[in-house]
Amino acid sequence: MTLKINDLGKMIVAKRGTRGVRAAALEADVSPATLSRVENGHMPDLATFAKLCKWVERDPREFLGMEVSNDEAQQPAAVAHFKKKKTVSMETATALGNLIIAAQNAMRARESLMGK
Repeated sequence: MTLKINDLGKMIVAKRGTRGVRAAALEADVSPATLSRVENGHMPDLATFAKLCKWVERDPREFLGMEVSNDEAQQPAAVAHFKKKKTVSMETATALGNLIIAAQNAMRARESLMGK
């Protein structure tokens, strides 16, 4: 089921509860004016959208009409895919793919140490 941007606004209102806009905005890492606009159904920019989705604990894909499985919602995944080009050797493509996957694993390890 795809959520609408108005649903994000309602989720923000619910999460904010009785707290003021300024306190909630500080916690969500956005400006109070931006938080208020999104609560009223306005579409935020991409960075703000990501912050607010994280704050209300919803996957952004839910608003974009993309399916989210429970396994995917728990852990982000990086996929390394390179087009076959004569300018990139198989060895280079493999090394770049391994670098991306290693970075993803390092980020996961750091998040688990920080309790996220």
